[in-house]
Amino acid sequence: MRQGRSRRDLILAEVAGGEADVDRLARRFGVSASTIRRDLQRLSATRAVTRTYGGAILAPVAASVVEESFQARREVNRDAKAAIAAAALAVLRDGERLILDGGSTVEAMGPGLRHRRHLIITNNMPLLPVLVAAPDIEVVVLGGMVRPMSLATTGPMAEQALRQVTADRCFMSADGLVAGRGLCEATLEQVTLKSLMMTQATELFVLADASKLGRTSQPFWAALDRPWTLITDAAADPAQCRLCESVGARVIRAG
Repeated sequence: MRQGRSRRDLILAEVAGGEADVDRLARRFGVSASTIRRDLQRLSATRAVTRTYGGAILAPVAASVVEESFQARREVNRDAKAAIAAAALAVLRDGERLILDGGSTVEAMGPGLRHRRHLIITNNMPLLPVLVAAPDIEVVVLGGMVRPMSLATTGPMAEQALRQVTADRCFMSADGLVAGRGLCEATLEQVTLKSLMMTQATELFVLADASKLGRTSQPFWAALDRPWTLITDAAADPAQCRLCESVGARVIRAG
């Protein structure tokens, strides 16, 4: 049973990478075409893929949902976000330069940064009161248009400023995360800035609680096309964690 489940996780990663042909998948995994068809049928039943003639494709992205305000999202899964933030803080070394994305999960890192020593580059407006009051924190704010829904800056001004700095680590948030596809958000401006953030740091971390894994609720995507680490909470679906590992991610389950 476990072997079949692991194979299906790997099949889903192959489909995400563009391989959809039953016969090729059968050769790839050394099993019969009928076994692959059964695996694809089970993945289709969980809505991970859509069956096609001779293979499968990733399930279509769900239609956009109404975006929740930052204040509303801040109150959701507070304990999980606190655990994720603590795990993120545990990987830091004093003196590192950090890029901190917008979002309530990244914002949860704020209290733990008060007595640290870092240069922090961020578009996360709710973090600023905490960071500017910390004696050993230097802050670079990415200017631009402030989105009322997320209380984060986006746009050409933020992108221009970001191109002039580099960091040791980047901590990203997202409305949803799908292994092999990337991070989804409500606007193209958000994912454009996120994609640039990911190129400007040596190490990349994605902070996402269990509710974000496999979620496809928004239409714009930033690809995760480099080594990265997922920090999630103890309630995360093990199958989703294995999918991330199957595409090369390291997974840390906080708490």
